[in-house]
Amino acid sequence: MLRLTDIKLPLDHDEVAIENAILHKLQITKSMLLETTVFKRGYDARNNRDIQLIYTLDVTVENEAALLEKFAKDTSVRVTPDMRYKFVATAPEEVTDRPVVVGLGPCGLFAALILAQMGFKPIVLERGKAVRERTKDTFGFWRKQPLNPESNVQFGEGGAGTFSDGKLYSQVKDRKHYGRKVLNEFVAAGAPEEIMYVSKPHIGTFKLVSMVEKMREKIISLGGEIRFSTRVESLDLDSANSKPADAANTDSKSHKIKGLFLSDGSYLPCTKVIMAIGHSARDTFQSLHDQGVYIEAKPFSIGFRIEHEQSMIDSCRFGENAGNPILGAADYKLVHHCRNGRTVYSFCMCPGGTVVAAASEPGRVVTNGMSQYSRHERNANSAIVVGITPEKDYPEHPLAGIDLQRKLEELAYKVGGENYHAPAQLIGDFLAGKPSEELGEVKPSYTPGITLTDLSKVVPDFVIESIREAIPAFNRQIKGFAKADGMLTGVETRTSSPVCIKRDKQYESVNIEGLYPAGEGAGYAGGIWSAGIDGIRVAEAVALALVPFDSNT
Repeated sequence: MLRLTDIKLPLDHDEVAIENAILHKLQITKSMLLETTVFKRGYDARNNRDIQLIYTLDVTVENEAALLEKFAKDTSVRVTPDMRYKFVATAPEEVTDRPVVVGLGPCGLFAALILAQMGFKPIVLERGKAVRERTKDTFGFWRKQPLNPESNVQFGEGGAGTFSDGKLYSQVKDRKHYGRKVLNEFVAAGAPEEIMYVSKPHIGTFKLVSMVEKMREKIISLGGEIRFSTRVESLDLDSANSKPADAANTDSKSHKIKGLFLSDGSYLPCTKVIMAIGHSARDTFQSLHDQGVYIEAKPFSIGFRIEHEQSMIDSCRFGENAGNPILGAADYKLVHHCRNGRTVYSFCMCPGGTVVAAASEPGRVVTNGMSQYSRHERNANSAIVVGITPEKDYPEHPLAGIDLQRKLEELAYKVGGENYHAPAQLIGDFLAGKPSEELGEVKPSYTPGITLTDLSKVVPDFVIESIREAIPAFNRQIKGFAKADGMLTGVETRTSSPVCIKRDKQYESVNIEGLYPAGEGAGYAGGIWSAGIDGIRVAEAVALALVPFDSNT
């Protein structure tokens, strides 16, 4: 099978255009073309008057070898890679050392699924509730019910990605095509089949809920065990050879896992633990750090969510083609390098979505973005955030980034009215440096509600300075981005993990034997897709550690 890349066709092309493009590209007759599959479809909207669809196609043809030789110097004609997933190990019939997965977000879900499919019968510990109960708690909080610190946007089955746009793409390197395994499992669990070929696939919250349930059922059917409302309080470590927590100590581990002390008072003996906690598991980070697990502070970003009318974004990006079902709701990706040395960028853009309350701790306000599969809500929203670094902004200790997050979230809670309303400001007022007093055409989507104010009260001065410079610059790319009655809602602090739990080439903690940091919380992923990929990688590492000389490898 051959893979053809960069096949460009008009947005409104007819049914035979793809076939004709293949025949023209390969210079073959119709009878020589046996089968065609669309591997990827994207678009080029740089000229919105002439939007082009860009295809990657897998084709079965006669005389494949001759064609490969003919197009040897053409990088757009290559052999289709083998993307089938291959298990690296098979568990023995009697599993005596069951691996433990902590966290049932995308990373933990795929780690557990892969281990279960290999026969290792993993035990999964999730501090939150099952996804349907969690959904009730989350939507209840948005309707002004009390916050449940263990069941919310951040905590519970499915992880933070469940209440998001459900994006399934990233810039992660994926040479072994693990991402294909992620997509295949999602489709098997009920995701739309188009995620297999559209360039920027997404699912949305409501579809994700049922998918997560089906994947959980698969894990259980294969011998896995899921324990909800169960938090890891601390590690039980063999400290016979105790050494300081030092990243340089990688030749021999300082400690070895013997088991886990759990929140229900029980003890779980184990030797292999995948720590797939999300980036909001602050108490767990503290516990791990207190026990000597080597952790480093890492960069992340802070800022606000910005809202515009989706129709304006569609019109700017797609022109007269706005509303075309192939294009869907328009997104954007923006970056601006400021005079003060900071970088401002858009993050987690949610077309046709809503700004949601994403707090996981009482007395703190956090925003995030969410959309459904349809992306039919009135507003577009995105984080507009400023990059920060431990060296410059929180050098005190490895967990200082968490301290900064909490400080900003507490300020947002106070300025918002101490009732989980979020502080908000119109874009025009923000740029003019004056508090907002009344709304314009753009209606805020955040619930429980907003408090109009001056956002300079809730973030450092350099954040305000940077975003004030960036918004007019973004307006030159998207006309109307600086629209006076657009909304800014604060604060956005959970862009990525503020820490990295360092691991070695075998995916094991650099100083704790048997501990496998994984996913976004550990600093090794960013989003659903990359977290799922990392879960697969770490599951394979654990399997090989348990069955190092498996004949199936």
